Amino acid sequence: MHRVATTARQPLAGLILTVLALPAQAAWELNMTQGVTSISHEAYDLHMLVLWICTIVGIGVFAVMIYAIATFRKSKGAVPATFSHSTYAEMIWTIIPTLILIFLAYETAPALIRIEDTSNSEMTIKITGYQWKWQYEYVGQGYSFFSTLAESSNAARQLNSGVNPRNVGNYLLEVDHPLVVPTGVKIRYLLTGSDVIHAWWVPAFSIKRDAIPGYVNEGWFKVDKAGVYRGQCAELCGKDHGFMPIVVEALPRAEFEAWLTTQKLAATPATVAAN
Repeated sequence: MHRVATTARQPLAGLILTVLALPAQAAWELNMTQGVTSISHEAYDLHMLVLWICTIVGIGVFAVMIYAIATFRKSKGAVPATFSHSTYAEMIWTIIPTLILIFLAYETAPALIRIEDTSNSEMTIKITGYQWKWQYEYVGQGYSFFSTLAESSNAARQLNSGVNPRNVGNYLLEVDHPLVVPTGVKIRYLLTGSDVIHAWWVPAFSIKRDAIPGYVNEGWFKVDKAGVYRGQCAELCGKDHGFMPIVVEALPRAEFEAWLTTQKLAATPATVAAN
């Protein structure tokens, strides 16, 4: 009997140890990522505002429920009410949610307007989705290139390749030519598709927009912090949909200008965009 009890406790102990070890994993997060753009910061702030409102409402509702269950139970001699409804109670649970929704609309509307406001952009990048790659064109700069899945990931994904994907850095999230942008610059992007619908999604930027053939979506972002940020096509676009990642490298403005000059000088006629 003692052996059976010990055996039963082992899975529970393992579960407890696993939960306790989770905070040590730096990449393990429950909350929404804060991102590295002004858009993502606003989205995060609005998310936290709504989360706290929902938390307060939830605590209030469950507190009333628990109080009612504990206080007005049959064992205490509670007698069921005979009325069918309460106008006062209905007014409360109608007016309060309405006021909350009006408040949230007041807080959200300016942010939605700013997200769509591409005015005063300092540079424009045209992004075109293909099966299964991305083309980036620096509008007015005479330079464009294609970005495809890195050869290391492409080789590892093949059947019977003999390559362990776990040994490949950023498996399926690495490209041969990342999009390079300057930090602290408002960048307008024009997004379209060449064949089928794709979606350009970079979580750290809080951007996910469809690239639709024959239609141009636009938006903007301004990266606050230098670094490498990864995303993926988020619209099912064919058999290799899972193999067209997005990598954006943000550099300080001076470094970006030097990079762009170097790339334009080294570009072949095939990669230089027509003026």
